Amino acid sequence: GAFSEVFLVKQRSTGKLFALKCIKKSPLTRDSSLENEIAVLKKIKHENIVTLEDIYESTTHFYLVMQLVSGGELFDRILERGVYTEKDASVVIHQVLTAVKYLHENGIVHRDLKPENLLYLTPEENSKIMITDFGLSKMEQNGIMSTACGTPGYVAPEVLAQKPYSKAVDCWSIGVITYILLCGYPPFYEETESKLFEKIKEGYFEFESPFWDDISESAKDFIRHLLEKNPSTRFTCEEALRHPWINGNTALHRDIYPSVSAQIQKNFAKSKWRQAFNAAAVVHHMRKLHM
Repeated sequence: GAFSEVFLVKQRSTGKLFALKCIKKSPLTRDSSLENEIAVLKKIKHENIVTLEDIYESTTHFYLVMQLVSGGELFDRILERGVYTEKDASVVIHQVLTAVKYLHENGIVHRDLKPENLLYLTPEENSKIMITDFGLSKMEQNGIMSTACGTPGYVAPEVLAQKPYSKAVDCWSIGVITYILLCGYPPFYEETESKLFEKIKEGYFEFESPFWDDISESAKDFIRHLLEKNPSTRFTCEEALRHPWINGNTALHRDIYPSVSAQIQKNFAKSKWRQAFNAAAVVHHMRKLHM
């Protein structure tokens, strides 16, 4: 987020590497509510969620010691593949749903699920996908609306309408991510933020030709259930995990790489650059640490 920085750090006693996230404290936060949240975050242990190893604080900052994930961002990995199918997307979303279901069972709503928060654990081909940046909403210096404005394309209609919201907002975001994974562009896409907000609030999206011509009806059905405007009838993580596109064998094995990769590069080019800068920074940092 705008108020946090991440550093690569080394534990002196073991030589192990971690990511250190420094978050500027908000003047608004009362510590009591945070202590409770921190206790919950430390208990979160799931194979598809980046572990919070430890937390320190100064008067001005929180310092979160996080598990280091080295496999890169979701989109970058798709672009590197060369071959990519619905089944590949289904495997990713299955892992995301399992992790978010676990967060929800522990009373945590992620609130900011987006592709940048989905990282691979290792560079290996069969690496697990990891969710990062969950539960930090109270610590970060931004309330829900600024979170919403930060990543407008992924935000549920009820959040924009400033209605009370719940776990269902995460399921909406997973619907947006699934949509992008199958075509390479977002379901809600407008030149101005106000137009974008209107479209999202209406819950209006399409599966345009030619991009969706080769995508299974099952995939579209799965997305429709998650991009359901009404949060009370929207799929929960449990329901989504039971859908045949995730749990059965309806996800196609047809290669959709050419069109999806072209669209990702067209619509999400910035991420690639950020990745390059990050990688360069890490290498530079490692040289300084003589690693």
